[in-house]
Amino acid sequence: MKNRVFNLIPPAMIVLVLIFWSFGPAALLDNPWTLPVVSPLITLVVLLLEQVHERHPGWRMNRREFFTDLFYVVLSATVISWLTQHLAEDPLTAAKAWLGINTEWAMHLPWLVQVALVIFVFEFGQYWMHRLMHNSYPLWLTHAPHHHITQLNAAKGAVGNPIELFLISLSVIALFDLEKTAIFAAFNTLGVIATFAHANVRSDPPRWYSFFFTTIRHHSLHHSTDYESTRCNYGNSLILLDRIFGTYRDGEASVVGQDDRRRLSIWEQTMFPFQPIVDAMKARRAKAGYSAETHVSSRSEHDNVPADPAPGSAGGTATA
Repeated sequence: MKNRVFNLIPPAMIVLVLIFWSFGPAALLDNPWTLPVVSPLITLVVLLLEQVHERHPGWRMNRREFFTDLFYVVLSATVISWLTQHLAEDPLTAAKAWLGINTEWAMHLPWLVQVALVIFVFEFGQYWMHRLMHNSYPLWLTHAPHHHITQLNAAKGAVGNPIELFLISLSVIALFDLEKTAIFAAFNTLGVIATFAHANVRSDPPRWYSFFFTTIRHHSLHHSTDYESTRCNYGNSLILLDRIFGTYRDGEASVVGQDDRRRLSIWEQTMFPFQPIVDAMKARRAKAGYSAETHVSSRSEHDNVPADPAPGSAGGTATA
């Protein structure tokens, strides 16, 4: 019975999110603090569910993981959010106005259709960005830190290199004229799905849910220790896109991580994309130092060799 109840929690939370943003009090829905409060509340609820019905003991939250995850949750909600707004969404909105792009037709769509539109457009961009990160070495360097995590839990979706966190947040939603509540409902729905897809909760939603939406089974396989096994199930929330584009793979993993499961510190995750450059500079410096040392050693040996005795000297051979 407990398993059956937990299997229904993800779809139930999605329904609750939609009801809240559709029928909630206007004063609450218009409050600028509502979305920043509801989003982390979803993560907190799922973290509590992990304490009640965990999936794998090896993924159990500990003090170190908690504070690392908290750092990235705050980073995403502040710095990354600010950068996305000012470097991506505001310029896109300005370009839309300058080009005279009109998408008011979207505003007249049924509310649930608007929610579905935001989910599909956002996830479509995330799918291809995520897939590109696994198939392009420079972009993989930004994404690899997320695959160095050695356990999964509800907050792990926010963990990663800041460059990746910015890139994965980009979308073209700003081009569409949509109801604000529909946009917020879509993002919270995506939040519920993605949070459960990373969570250490023993929950296997119904088959119809897992056909469309990413679950922990799909995403744990994507975090396998074998790099080749990570090149599947790219959909952060919509596994349907993997089914459409041929990158879906069935299975599940209980052991996750990369490079012998070496856990990266926050500093190592931040510097990871630049590590090849740092290593190359260190190698060049070491090579230059070795060459200089060899040159000095060679000169020293040369200076210590006694000169040939002058002809006719006491040590030399007399000439005729």
